[in-house]
Amino acid sequence: MLRHLTDVSRPERGDLPMLLHIDSSADTAADSVSRRLTERFVRVWRERHATAPYRHRDLSADPVPPLTAAYATLGRRVESQGFVPPARVPALIRSAAERREWDLTLPLITELLAADTVLLGVPMYNFSVPAALKAWIDRVTFPGAFTDPDTGESLLRDTRVIVVMARGGGYGPGTPRSAFDFQTPYLRAYFTQLGVAPDHLHLIAAELTRVGLQPRLAGLEDVAAASLAAARETVTALAGEPRVPSGLPR
Repeated sequence: MLRHLTDVSRPERGDLPMLLHIDSSADTAADSVSRRLTERFVRVWRERHATAPYRHRDLSADPVPPLTAAYATLGRRVESQGFVPPARVPALIRSAAERREWDLTLPLITELLAADTVLLGVPMYNFSVPAALKAWIDRVTFPGAFTDPDTGESLLRDTRVIVVMARGGGYGPGTPRSAFDFQTPYLRAYFTQLGVAPDHLHLIAAELTRVGLQPRLAGLEDVAAASLAAARETVTALAGEPRVPSGLPR
């Protein structure tokens, strides 16, 4: 069983790939399809990279605090200075409240910058993402944190991002409820805006996970099983791909 927060000390950068694993489901591993799929990825990945650093952040067990006015004030001040790397942010802090906000934010930024692969388990809640994940996104997306101040390029351009999504119903292309899927386009837009390369961004969806629980989904058992099997196959294949650290200055 994975602990809700696992931290393995990182060797010198470039030695081994690092996996950052983020779960956002409020369900336990036994009931959560997204958690079971991310655990599958982790098992395969760690078999291939037994000594590589691995970090697991459970946003349900250890929630990221929502933003405050002090975060917004500090963010505007930093943004007004252009591309400010995280190491220079403390010099711009003006209050104890801003210091507290930065102390909550910096570890999340550091984890994301250190990762060669980012794995996210994301169930669909009310057609979008869980509030726990949105809180992480809002906090980690600090002005300038992922931009090279010298070149203006994204520091995440070579980071591989694997998003494992689970939906109780069917929302894929061509389905009657495809227009209700605000999960996939939101996550694609978010990571693309951060600078993750399109060929490094993978979004996998297991659909109809509530078949067997909701009477209205009766008769879709085969479709649900095929969707879950395809998600498992894709997750396993991506976890087994060789991954060499990018060596980018971060």
